[in-house]
Amino acid sequence: MLDDVKRFDMSKRSKRQRLLPLAWALSYPDIIKHKNKITKVNMKGLKPPYLLLCNHNAFMDFKVATAAVFPHRANYVVAIDGFLKREWLLRAVGCICKRKFTNDIVLIKQLKYVIDRGDIAVVYPEARYSLCGTTAVLPESLGKLAKLFKVPVVTLICHGHHINSPLWNLTDRKLKGTQATMKQILTADELKTKSVEEINEILRNEFYYDDFAWQKENGIIINFPKRAEGLHKVLYQCPKCKAEYKMSSKGEILRCDACGKEWEMTELGELKATKGKTEFSHIPDWYEWERKNVRREINDGKYYFHSAVRVDSLPNADGYIDLGKGTLTHDKNGFLLEGEYKGEKYVVEKPVASLYSCHIEYEYLGKFGDCVDLNTNTDTYYIYPEGKDFSVTKIALATEELYNAEMERKKQADEKN
Repeated sequence: MLDDVKRFDMSKRSKRQRLLPLAWALSYPDIIKHKNKITKVNMKGLKPPYLLLCNHNAFMDFKVATAAVFPHRANYVVAIDGFLKREWLLRAVGCICKRKFTNDIVLIKQLKYVIDRGDIAVVYPEARYSLCGTTAVLPESLGKLAKLFKVPVVTLICHGHHINSPLWNLTDRKLKGTQATMKQILTADELKTKSVEEINEILRNEFYYDDFAWQKENGIIINFPKRAEGLHKVLYQCPKCKAEYKMSSKGEILRCDACGKEWEMTELGELKATKGKTEFSHIPDWYEWERKNVRREINDGKYYFHSAVRVDSLPNADGYIDLGKGTLTHDKNGFLLEGEYKGEKYVVEKPVASLYSCHIEYEYLGKFGDCVDLNTNTDTYYIYPEGKDFSVTKIALATEELYNAEMERKKQADEKN
């Protein structure tokens, strides 16, 4: 399918960052506006090359990274949709294209090239914006990547970007006082003495963050009148009546349309029931409760999703190709996308073991609503389920929990053998 369509050239060697004044001009106004403070730890005397690993909550992350590495050059890993209609510009400012959640040897070669020429390789290993301001899953391959490059490993953990512009409602809340910590966590010599497992454990510890906890601890007031709007995209299940897909939000109120219970989102980012018990005052606790429920469904063999869908393809940076309608199934076998384009049937399969997580979007591009995107090494499929009785958040949670269950089964099998 689409045999005559040009594919994005992932192997085209990344350029050394040019247009640095432009990158700075695009970054510093927002940093000044939000009064961002960057604290540097163990960074004295450190010069490129090094591997910079950043957390991911909003586009603001890229701007802070640009300021943090000043005045040095860096190359940033960016998803293919970021290149849309502006490939020349992103290549000029040092971006490297990636299709999310794929095993991509070309990307490793690109990053190695950046390191070898003495620059900074910037990676966002969570591979998507956090859904509720807490750490997303990190790939187990991250430790191997660090050992392969044999250069210092630095983290950049930003706080406040999710609070200012969450994925579920991207409106800028004009938060002032965002923070970031840039820290060298492993020297080149330390990498030599540590195992991949030890490196991954260090990375997991360094990547811990919770933006809503940070907001409360720092007394950050968000008086944006529509601060809860969109939150039902993440908190899709009612903790009182347990109904799924019946949550809604308006203004500062989150509501279950099945049982009528409501919660106010306070100016400090907490939830408070307008009547009766507050089941979860901390938003990430509600999210993790949903995860436990999904895990239970999987363990009981009950998890299953099937829907008619609309499908867009993004084989290159020129634009989306409408593939029309298809079906998406997600179950114990993984993802199965089936459709037909110009009389030719196509199938995209992503087995459970091939995806430790997946990328989702809410109201993506204002087109057909919420979507899941699945990637091969040559294409990206934006898949929009039809109807209202579904949650892409649940699909993302199920992807992670199916993978965890599969890895646990393999581990037990290996131990028996």
